[in-house]
Amino acid sequence: MDLARKVGEESVRGDIISLKGELGAGKTHFVKGFVTAFGISQDSVSSPTFSIINEYHGELPVYHFDFYRLENVQEALEIGTEEYFYGDGVSIIEWPERIEALLPGSVKEIHIASINKTTRKITIT
Repeated sequence: MDLARKVGEESVRGDIISLKGELGAGKTHFVKGFVTAFGISQDSVSSPTFSIINEYHGELPVYHFDFYRLENVQEALEIGTEEYFYGDGVSIIEWPERIEALLPGSVKEIHIASINKTTRKITIT
């Protein structure tokens, strides 16, 4: 949670952060820590698996995407993904592999690997 908050504190308007990791690795949990950097309660964060996007409004808007159930890139375009990416907030994406073609080259990648039930290895590139 502390690392996620720090990543949030270092983020600025227009940043795109991709979260990679297996199902259950802790991507949504990471988002909970991330949003606190913008004055948003971690309790307001839930996985947008079925809605694809959740918007959280704080000092900067945070756009939380989950593309796990996405059938194709066209679906992402239809919900206006690119408008969010180039909008006035920060985008954080679970399952970015599903929309790789839409991502600009300046995306910060965070890999979360589950070591055991309580330990994660987090790599930021």
